[in-house]
Amino acid sequence: MSEIFDAVVIGAGPAGLAAATLLAQQHANVVLLDEQAAPGGQIYRGLEAMTLHQPDLFDRLGPDFAQGDELLAKFRVSGATYRPGHSVWQIVAGTPHEVWASHAGGSSRVDAKCIVLATGAMERPVPIPGWTLPGVMGAGAVQALLKSAALAPEGLVLAGAGPLLYLLGTQCLAIGAKLTALLDTTPQDNRRAALWQLPGALRGMGPSYLLKGLSLKGRLRRSGVRLYRGVTELRAIGTAELTDVSFRCRGRTVWLSTDLLGLHEGVIPAQQVPRSLGCAFSWDGVQHCFRPRVDGWGQSSVPGILIAGDGAGIGGARAAEFSGRIAAAEVLRQVGRVGADARDAMAATDLRARAAHLAIRPFLDRLYAPPAWVTRPADETVICRCEEITAGAVRAVVRQGCQGPNQAKSFLRVGMGPCQGRMCGPVVSEVLAQARGVELSGEDYFRVRPPLTPITVAALAGLASKPAAGG
Repeated sequence: MSEIFDAVVIGAGPAGLAAATLLAQQHANVVLLDEQAAPGGQIYRGLEAMTLHQPDLFDRLGPDFAQGDELLAKFRVSGATYRPGHSVWQIVAGTPHEVWASHAGGSSRVDAKCIVLATGAMERPVPIPGWTLPGVMGAGAVQALLKSAALAPEGLVLAGAGPLLYLLGTQCLAIGAKLTALLDTTPQDNRRAALWQLPGALRGMGPSYLLKGLSLKGRLRRSGVRLYRGVTELRAIGTAELTDVSFRCRGRTVWLSTDLLGLHEGVIPAQQVPRSLGCAFSWDGVQHCFRPRVDGWGQSSVPGILIAGDGAGIGGARAAEFSGRIAAAEVLRQVGRVGADARDAMAATDLRARAAHLAIRPFLDRLYAPPAWVTRPADETVICRCEEITAGAVRAVVRQGCQGPNQAKSFLRVGMGPCQGRMCGPVVSEVLAQARGVELSGEDYFRVRPPLTPITVAALAGLASKPAAGG
Protein backbone atom coordinates (compact mmCIF):
# COMPACT_ATOMS: atom_id res chain seq x y z
CA MET A 1 0.00 0.00 0.00
CA SER A 2 1.15 3.52 -0.69
CA GLU A 3 0.68 6.57 1.50
CA ILE A 4 -1.62 9.38 0.38
CA PHE A 5 -0.67 13.02 0.99
CA ASP A 6 -2.20 16.33 0.09
CA ALA A 7 1.15 17.28 -1.44
CA VAL A 8 4.59 15.90 -2.14
CA VAL A 9 7.44 18.42 -2.32
CA ILE A 10 10.56 17.23 -4.16
CA GLY A 11 13.80 18.97 -3.28
CA ALA A 12 14.91 20.61 -0.02
CA GLY A 13 16.48 23.81 -1.29
CA PRO A 14 15.00 27.25 -0.52
CA ALA A 15 11.85 26.70 -2.61
CA GLY A 16 11.14 23.22 -1.30
CA LEU A 17 11.76 24.13 2.33
CA ALA A 18 9.53 27.20 2.10
CA ALA A 19 6.74 25.29 0.34
CA ALA A 20 6.76 22.36 2.77
CA THR A 21 6.88 24.68 5.78
CA LEU A 22 3.84 26.71 4.73
CA LEU A 23 1.85 23.61 3.78
CA ALA A 24 2.53 22.03 7.16
CA GLN A 25 1.75 25.25 9.02
CA GLN A 26 -1.64 25.30 7.26
CA HIS A 27 -2.26 21.70 8.40
CA ALA A 28 -1.89 20.09 4.98
CA ASN A 29 -0.55 16.54 4.96
CA VAL A 30 2.79 17.05 3.21
CA VAL A 31 5.98 15.06 2.73
CA LEU A 32 9.28 16.47 1.47
CA LEU A 33 11.47 14.00 -0.46
CA ASP A 34 15.14 14.95 -0.61
CA GLU A 35 17.91 13.00 -2.31
CA GLN A 36 20.50 14.62 -0.03
CA ALA A 37 21.26 13.44 3.50
CA ALA A 38 20.34 16.80 5.04
CA PRO A 39 18.14 19.72 3.97
CA GLY A 40 19.46 22.88 2.35
CA GLY A 41 19.85 22.05 -1.32
CA GLN A 42 22.93 23.28 -3.15
CA ILE A 43 22.82 26.86 -1.88
CA TYR A 44 22.55 25.91 1.81
CA ARG A 45 24.46 22.64 1.54
CA GLY A 46 25.61 21.30 4.92
CA LEU A 47 24.34 24.39 6.69
CA GLU A 48 23.03 22.70 9.85
CA ALA A 49 26.24 20.74 10.39
CA MET A 50 28.26 23.87 9.68
CA THR A 51 26.49 25.94 12.33
CA LEU A 52 27.08 23.20 14.91
CA HIS A 53 30.60 22.08 14.10
CA GLN A 54 32.19 24.81 11.95
CA PRO A 55 30.76 28.18 13.05
CA ASP A 56 33.88 29.95 11.83
CA LEU A 57 33.31 28.64 8.29
CA PHE A 58 29.65 29.69 8.54
CA ASP A 59 30.75 33.27 9.28
CA ARG A 60 33.35 33.33 6.53
CA LEU A 61 30.98 32.18 3.78
CA GLY A 62 28.98 35.38 4.07
CA PRO A 63 25.76 36.83 5.49
CA ASP A 64 23.46 35.07 3.02
CA PHE A 65 23.77 31.91 5.08
CA ALA A 66 21.90 33.56 7.95
CA GLN A 67 18.72 33.53 5.87
CA GLY A 68 19.18 29.83 5.21
CA ASP A 69 19.63 29.16 8.91
CA GLU A 70 16.28 30.84 9.63
CA LEU A 71 14.54 28.98 6.80
CA LEU A 72 15.81 25.62 8.04
CA ALA A 73 14.81 26.36 11.63
CA LYS A 74 11.22 27.12 10.58
CA PHE A 75 11.07 23.94 8.52
CA ARG A 76 12.30 21.76 11.36
CA VAL A 77 9.48 22.89 13.68
CA SER A 78 6.76 23.00 11.00
CA GLY A 79 5.67 19.40 11.38
CA ALA A 80 6.27 18.54 7.71
CA THR A 81 7.32 14.94 7.10
CA TYR A 82 10.91 14.90 5.88
CA ARG A 83 12.54 11.96 4.14
CA PRO A 84 16.21 12.48 3.28
CA GLY A 85 18.14 10.13 1.05
CA HIS A 86 15.09 9.54 -1.19
CA SER A 87 15.91 9.71 -4.90
CA VAL A 88 12.80 10.12 -7.03
CA TRP A 89 13.11 7.85 -10.05
CA GLN A 90 9.61 8.10 -11.52
CA ILE A 91 6.47 10.22 -11.26
CA VAL A 92 3.20 9.13 -12.81
CA ALA A 93 0.75 11.98 -13.28
CA GLY A 94 -2.84 11.08 -12.50
CA THR A 95 -5.56 11.23 -9.87
CA PRO A 96 -3.72 11.02 -7.56
CA HIS A 97 -0.14 11.46 -8.74
CA GLU A 98 2.29 8.63 -7.96
CA VAL A 99 5.83 9.38 -6.79
CA TRP A 100 8.33 6.53 -6.71
CA ALA A 101 11.61 6.94 -4.82
CA SER A 102 14.55 4.71 -3.95
CA HIS A 103 16.02 4.67 -0.46
CA ALA A 104 18.57 2.45 1.32
CA GLY A 105 18.48 -0.20 -1.38
CA GLY A 106 14.69 -0.35 -1.55
CA SER A 107 11.96 1.60 -3.25
CA SER A 108 8.64 3.08 -2.16
CA ARG A 109 5.68 4.99 -3.49
CA VAL A 110 3.66 7.89 -2.18
CA ASP A 111 0.51 9.35 -3.72
CA ALA A 112 -0.51 12.99 -3.67
CA LYS A 113 -3.15 15.35 -4.99
CA CYS A 114 -0.46 17.88 -5.90
CA ILE A 115 3.29 17.81 -6.43
CA VAL A 116 5.65 20.77 -5.99
CA LEU A 117 8.82 20.26 -8.03
CA ALA A 118 11.58 22.22 -6.30
CA THR A 119 14.46 20.49 -8.04
CA GLY A 120 16.34 23.73 -8.66
CA ALA A 121 19.01 24.45 -11.23
CA MET A 122 22.14 22.89 -12.65
CA GLU A 123 25.32 24.51 -13.84
CA ARG A 124 25.36 25.17 -17.54
CA PRO A 125 27.76 22.75 -19.22
CA VAL A 126 30.87 24.56 -20.49
CA PRO A 127 32.28 22.42 -23.31
CA ILE A 128 35.74 23.69 -24.12
CA PRO A 129 38.71 21.78 -25.55
CA GLY A 130 40.14 19.69 -22.70
CA TRP A 131 37.19 20.00 -20.31
CA THR A 132 37.15 16.22 -19.81
CA LEU A 133 40.62 16.25 -18.24
CA PRO A 134 40.98 15.41 -14.53
CA GLY A 135 41.38 18.72 -12.74
CA VAL A 136 38.62 20.50 -14.68
CA MET A 137 35.31 20.83 -12.86
CA GLY A 138 32.32 23.08 -12.48
CA ALA A 139 32.67 26.00 -10.12
CA GLY A 140 29.64 24.65 -8.27
CA ALA A 141 31.55 21.46 -7.49
CA VAL A 142 34.41 23.54 -6.07
CA GLN A 143 31.90 25.40 -3.90
CA ALA A 144 30.33 22.12 -2.74
CA LEU A 145 33.74 20.92 -1.57
CA LEU A 146 34.25 24.19 0.23
CA LYS A 147 30.90 24.01 2.02
CA SER A 148 30.84 20.31 2.85
CA ALA A 149 34.49 19.68 3.69
CA ALA A 150 36.00 23.17 4.12
CA LEU A 151 38.58 22.25 1.47
CA ALA A 152 40.63 25.23 0.35
CA PRO A 153 41.78 24.66 -3.25
CA GLU A 154 45.28 26.01 -3.89
CA GLY A 155 46.28 27.37 -7.27
CA LEU A 156 42.70 27.42 -8.55
CA VAL A 157 41.85 29.20 -11.79
CA LEU A 158 38.22 30.28 -12.11
CA ALA A 159 36.90 30.91 -15.62
CA GLY A 160 33.52 32.01 -16.92
CA ALA A 161 30.93 34.62 -16.00
CA GLY A 162 28.13 35.29 -13.57
CA PRO A 163 27.68 36.24 -9.93
CA LEU A 164 28.63 32.79 -8.59
CA LEU A 165 32.10 33.08 -10.12
CA TYR A 166 32.94 36.19 -8.09
CA LEU A 167 31.17 34.91 -4.98
CA LEU A 168 33.17 31.68 -5.06
CA GLY A 169 36.39 33.62 -5.56
CA THR A 170 35.81 35.70 -2.43
CA GLN A 171 34.70 32.63 -0.45
CA CYS A 172 37.93 30.84 -1.37
CA LEU A 173 39.94 33.86 -0.23
CA ALA A 174 37.93 34.02 3.00
CA ILE A 175 39.05 30.54 4.04
CA GLY A 176 42.67 31.18 3.12
CA ALA A 177 42.91 29.69 -0.35
CA LYS A 178 45.09 31.26 -3.04
CA LEU A 179 43.62 31.88 -6.47
CA THR A 180 45.94 31.86 -9.45
CA ALA A 181 43.58 33.94 -11.59
CA LEU A 182 39.98 34.74 -12.47
CA LEU A 183 39.15 34.71 -16.20
CA ASP A 184 35.99 36.67 -17.03
CA THR A 185 34.46 35.58 -20.34
CA THR A 186 31.66 38.18 -20.43
CA PRO A 187 31.54 39.51 -24.02
CA GLN A 188 31.74 43.26 -24.47
CA ASP A 189 28.53 43.16 -26.52
CA ASN A 190 26.73 41.80 -23.43
CA ARG A 191 27.69 44.86 -21.42
CA ARG A 192 26.19 47.17 -24.02
CA ALA A 193 22.98 45.10 -24.25
CA ALA A 194 22.63 45.04 -20.47
CA LEU A 195 22.76 48.83 -20.21
CA TRP A 196 19.27 49.01 -21.71
CA GLN A 197 18.02 46.95 -18.76
CA LEU A 198 19.79 48.99 -16.08
CA PRO A 199 16.81 51.27 -15.24
CA GLY A 200 14.72 48.22 -14.38
CA ALA A 201 17.58 46.82 -12.30
CA LEU A 202 17.41 49.90 -10.10
CA ARG A 203 13.94 48.95 -8.88
CA GLY A 204 13.00 46.64 -6.02
CA MET A 205 15.98 44.84 -4.54
CA GLY A 206 18.09 45.47 -7.63
CA PRO A 207 20.37 48.10 -6.05
CA SER A 208 21.32 45.77 -3.20
CA TYR A 209 22.32 43.06 -5.69
CA LEU A 210 24.34 45.56 -7.75
CA LEU A 211 26.16 46.79 -4.65
CA LYS A 212 26.88 43.23 -3.59
CA GLY A 213 28.37 42.44 -6.99
CA LEU A 214 30.56 45.55 -6.92
CA SER A 215 31.69 44.65 -3.41
CA LEU A 216 32.70 41.12 -4.46
CA LYS A 217 34.68 42.43 -7.43
CA GLY A 218 36.32 45.06 -5.25
CA ARG A 219 37.46 42.48 -2.70
CA LEU A 220 39.02 40.37 -5.43
CA ARG A 221 40.87 43.35 -6.91
CA ARG A 222 42.20 44.37 -3.49
CA SER A 223 43.40 40.82 -2.84
CA GLY A 224 45.76 41.00 -5.80
CA VAL A 225 44.17 38.12 -7.73
CA ARG A 226 44.99 38.37 -11.43
CA LEU A 227 41.81 39.29 -13.30
CA TYR A 228 41.48 38.92 -17.07
CA ARG A 229 38.44 40.38 -18.85
CA GLY A 230 37.01 39.60 -22.28
CA VAL A 231 38.53 36.12 -22.32
CA THR A 232 37.94 33.96 -25.42
CA GLU A 233 39.31 30.71 -26.91
CA LEU A 234 39.60 29.09 -23.49
CA ARG A 235 41.38 25.71 -23.47
CA ALA A 236 42.34 23.19 -20.81
CA ILE A 237 45.75 21.72 -21.59
CA GLY A 238 47.19 18.38 -20.49
CA THR A 239 47.57 14.72 -21.37
CA ALA A 240 46.64 12.53 -18.40
CA GLU A 241 45.53 15.51 -16.30
CA LEU A 242 45.24 19.30 -16.37
CA THR A 243 48.57 21.13 -16.38
CA ASP A 244 47.83 24.48 -18.05
CA VAL A 245 45.09 26.81 -19.23
CA SER A 246 45.38 28.91 -22.39
CA PHE A 247 43.14 31.71 -23.63
CA ARG A 248 43.00 34.88 -25.68
CA CYS A 249 42.76 38.26 -23.98
CA ARG A 250 43.26 41.71 -25.47
CA GLY A 251 44.68 40.34 -28.69
CA ARG A 252 47.26 38.00 -27.18
CA THR A 253 47.44 34.37 -26.08
CA VAL A 254 48.03 33.75 -22.37
CA TRP A 255 49.16 30.51 -20.71
CA LEU A 256 48.75 29.81 -16.99
CA SER A 257 50.06 26.77 -15.13
CA THR A 258 47.43 25.15 -12.91
CA ASP A 259 46.13 21.73 -11.94
CA LEU A 260 42.60 22.91 -11.06
CA LEU A 261 40.20 24.84 -13.29
CA GLY A 262 36.70 25.79 -12.19
CA LEU A 263 34.32 26.57 -15.07
CA HIS A 264 31.08 28.53 -14.74
CA GLU A 265 28.75 30.15 -17.28
CA GLY A 266 25.69 30.53 -15.10
CA VAL A 267 22.97 28.09 -14.11
CA ILE A 268 19.93 26.80 -15.99
CA PRO A 269 16.69 25.16 -14.82
CA ALA A 270 16.93 21.42 -14.12
CA GLN A 271 14.43 19.95 -16.56
CA GLN A 272 14.58 16.15 -16.36
CA VAL A 273 11.68 15.66 -13.93
CA PRO A 274 9.14 18.04 -15.53
CA ARG A 275 10.16 16.77 -18.97
CA SER A 276 9.37 13.21 -17.88
CA LEU A 277 5.87 14.36 -16.92
CA GLY A 278 5.19 16.00 -20.26
CA CYS A 279 5.29 19.57 -18.96
CA ALA A 280 5.44 22.16 -21.73
CA PHE A 281 8.70 24.09 -22.19
CA SER A 282 9.84 27.23 -23.97
CA TRP A 283 13.27 28.17 -25.32
CA ASP A 284 14.90 31.17 -23.66
CA GLY A 285 16.89 32.80 -26.44
CA VAL A 286 18.67 35.23 -24.11
CA GLN A 287 20.01 32.73 -21.60
CA HIS A 288 20.14 29.87 -24.14
CA CYS A 289 18.24 27.39 -22.01
CA PHE A 290 14.89 25.64 -21.77
CA ARG A 291 12.41 26.72 -19.11
CA PRO A 292 9.02 25.21 -18.21
CA ARG A 293 5.87 27.16 -18.91
CA VAL A 294 4.30 28.09 -15.59
CA ASP A 295 1.79 30.68 -14.47
CA GLY A 296 2.33 33.18 -11.66
CA TRP A 297 1.57 30.49 -9.07
CA GLY A 298 4.01 27.93 -10.47
CA GLN A 299 1.32 25.77 -12.07
CA SER A 300 2.73 23.88 -15.05
CA SER A 301 0.85 22.65 -18.10
CA VAL A 302 0.11 19.38 -16.25
CA PRO A 303 -2.72 19.72 -13.69
CA GLY A 304 -1.55 19.39 -10.11
CA ILE A 305 2.15 19.68 -11.01
CA LEU A 306 3.67 22.94 -9.77
CA ILE A 307 7.26 24.08 -10.26
CA ALA A 308 8.88 26.43 -7.75
CA GLY A 309 12.26 28.11 -7.51
CA ASP A 310 15.07 28.05 -10.05
CA GLY A 311 13.54 25.01 -11.76
CA ALA A 312 10.90 27.38 -13.15
CA GLY A 313 13.40 30.08 -14.15
CA ILE A 314 16.58 31.36 -12.54
CA GLY A 315 15.93 33.93 -9.83
CA GLY A 316 18.27 33.16 -6.94
CA ALA A 317 17.81 31.82 -3.43
CA ARG A 318 15.54 34.52 -2.02
CA ALA A 319 13.23 34.56 -5.04
CA ALA A 320 13.09 30.76 -4.84
CA GLU A 321 11.98 30.95 -1.21
CA PHE A 322 9.13 33.30 -2.07
CA SER A 323 8.26 31.16 -5.09
CA GLY A 324 7.97 28.10 -2.86
CA ARG A 325 5.47 29.77 -0.57
CA ILE A 326 3.48 31.11 -3.53
CA ALA A 327 3.23 27.60 -5.00
CA ALA A 328 2.23 26.24 -1.58
CA ALA A 329 -0.61 28.76 -1.36
CA GLU A 330 -1.91 27.55 -4.73
CA VAL A 331 -1.62 23.92 -3.59
CA LEU A 332 -3.76 24.76 -0.56
CA ARG A 333 -6.39 26.11 -2.93
CA GLN A 334 -6.22 23.10 -5.23
CA VAL A 335 -6.63 20.58 -2.37
CA GLY A 336 -9.57 22.56 -1.01
CA ARG A 337 -8.06 23.89 2.22
CA VAL A 338 -8.48 27.56 1.27
CA GLY A 339 -10.44 29.52 -1.29
CA ALA A 340 -9.03 31.79 -3.99
CA ASP A 341 -9.44 34.95 -1.88
CA ALA A 342 -7.63 33.40 1.09
CA ARG A 343 -4.88 32.17 -1.23
CA ASP A 344 -4.42 35.64 -2.67
CA ALA A 345 -4.21 37.22 0.78
CA MET A 346 -1.79 34.53 1.98
CA ALA A 347 0.57 35.04 -0.98
CA ALA A 348 0.36 38.83 -1.31
CA THR A 349 3.56 39.60 0.61
CA ASP A 350 5.54 36.86 -1.13
CA LEU A 351 4.33 37.96 -4.56
CA ARG A 352 5.56 41.50 -3.92
CA ALA A 353 8.85 40.26 -2.48
CA ARG A 354 9.47 37.91 -5.40
CA ALA A 355 8.86 40.72 -7.88
CA ALA A 356 11.31 42.94 -5.99
CA HIS A 357 14.05 40.29 -6.07
CA LEU A 358 13.43 39.48 -9.75
CA ALA A 359 13.65 43.10 -10.90
CA ILE A 360 17.36 42.71 -11.62
CA ARG A 361 17.03 39.50 -13.65
CA PRO A 362 16.61 41.05 -17.15
CA PHE A 363 19.83 43.01 -16.54
CA LEU A 364 21.77 39.97 -15.27
CA ASP A 365 20.41 37.68 -17.97
CA ARG A 366 21.70 39.94 -20.73
CA LEU A 367 24.96 40.79 -19.01
CA TYR A 368 25.82 37.14 -18.42
CA ALA A 369 24.34 35.58 -21.54
CA PRO A 370 26.76 32.79 -22.51
CA PRO A 371 29.17 33.46 -25.39
CA ALA A 372 28.56 31.62 -28.67
CA TRP A 373 31.71 29.51 -28.30
CA VAL A 374 30.12 27.93 -25.20
CA THR A 375 26.65 27.22 -26.60
CA ARG A 376 27.87 26.36 -30.11
CA PRO A 377 31.37 24.95 -29.62
CA ALA A 378 33.91 24.18 -32.32
CA ASP A 379 33.73 20.89 -34.20
CA GLU A 380 36.61 19.23 -32.33
CA THR A 381 35.12 19.89 -28.88
CA VAL A 382 33.56 16.94 -27.05
CA ILE A 383 30.01 17.86 -26.05
CA CYS A 384 28.69 14.45 -24.91
CA ARG A 385 31.19 13.34 -22.28
CA CYS A 386 29.58 9.98 -21.60
CA GLU A 387 29.78 8.78 -25.22
CA GLU A 388 32.70 11.04 -26.28
CA ILE A 389 30.77 12.69 -29.12
CA THR A 390 32.11 15.91 -30.61
CA ALA A 391 30.15 18.91 -31.83
CA GLY A 392 31.42 18.14 -35.33
CA ALA A 393 29.95 14.63 -35.21
CA VAL A 394 26.56 16.07 -34.24
CA ARG A 395 26.71 18.57 -37.11
CA ALA A 396 27.69 15.78 -39.50
CA VAL A 397 24.57 13.69 -38.83
CA VAL A 398 22.39 16.63 -39.83
CA ARG A 399 23.91 16.32 -43.30
CA GLN A 400 22.85 12.66 -43.18
CA GLY A 401 19.24 13.61 -42.50
CA CYS A 402 19.03 13.83 -38.70
CA GLN A 403 16.11 16.07 -37.73
CA GLY A 404 16.48 16.47 -33.96
CA PRO A 405 17.93 15.33 -30.61
CA ASN A 406 15.97 12.07 -30.32
CA GLN A 407 16.94 10.96 -33.81
CA ALA A 408 20.56 11.88 -33.02
CA LYS A 409 20.52 9.15 -30.36
CA SER A 410 20.06 6.56 -33.11
CA PHE A 411 22.86 8.05 -35.20
CA LEU A 412 25.41 8.60 -32.43
CA ARG A 413 24.19 7.38 -29.00
CA VAL A 414 24.54 11.01 -27.93
CA GLY A 415 22.68 11.62 -24.65
CA MET A 416 22.45 7.89 -23.85
CA GLY A 417 25.18 7.71 -21.21
CA PRO A 418 24.98 7.69 -17.40
CA CYS A 419 24.03 11.39 -17.18
CA GLN A 420 20.93 10.68 -19.34
CA GLY A 421 21.59 13.78 -21.42
CA ARG A 422 21.67 16.22 -18.52
CA MET A 423 25.14 17.51 -19.39
CA CYS A 424 24.94 17.48 -23.18
CA GLY A 425 21.22 18.04 -23.84
CA PRO A 426 21.11 21.84 -24.08
CA VAL A 427 24.26 22.02 -26.22
CA VAL A 428 23.19 19.16 -28.51
CA SER A 429 19.82 20.85 -29.08
CA GLU A 430 21.45 24.15 -29.99
CA VAL A 431 24.14 22.64 -32.21
CA LEU A 432 21.51 20.64 -34.11
CA ALA A 433 19.29 23.69 -34.56
CA GLN A 434 22.26 25.72 -35.80
CA ALA A 435 23.26 23.02 -38.28
CA ARG A 436 19.67 22.69 -39.54
CA GLY A 437 19.22 26.45 -39.80
CA VAL A 438 16.06 26.48 -37.67
CA GLU A 439 14.91 28.25 -34.53
CA LEU A 440 14.75 26.18 -31.34
CA SER A 441 11.39 25.40 -29.77
CA GLY A 442 10.67 24.14 -26.29
CA GLU A 443 10.24 20.59 -27.57
CA ASP A 444 13.65 20.31 -29.27
CA TYR A 445 15.13 18.19 -26.51
CA PHE A 446 15.77 14.56 -25.63
CA ARG A 447 12.73 12.51 -24.64
CA VAL A 448 13.12 11.78 -20.92
CA ARG A 449 12.06 8.38 -19.61
CA PRO A 450 12.26 6.73 -16.19
CA PRO A 451 14.19 5.80 -14.21
CA LEU A 452 15.24 9.40 -13.57
CA THR A 453 17.97 8.18 -11.22
CA PRO A 454 19.69 4.77 -11.08
CA ILE A 455 17.72 2.01 -9.39
CA THR A 456 18.78 -1.60 -8.89
CA VAL A 457 17.02 -4.59 -10.39
CA ALA A 458 16.66 -5.95 -6.85
CA ALA A 459 14.69 -2.87 -5.80
CA LEU A 460 12.38 -3.23 -8.80
CA ALA A 461 11.93 -6.95 -8.15
CA GLY A 462 11.04 -6.21 -4.56
CA LEU A 463 8.27 -3.90 -5.71
CA ALA A 464 6.72 -6.67 -7.76
CA SER A 465 6.67 -9.17 -4.90
CA LYS A 466 6.05 -6.85 -1.96
CA PRO A 467 4.63 -3.36 -2.58
CA ALA A 468 6.47 -1.05 -0.20
CA ALA A 469 4.82 1.64 1.87
CA GLY A 470 6.27 5.13 1.57
CA GLY A 471 9.32 5.61 3.75
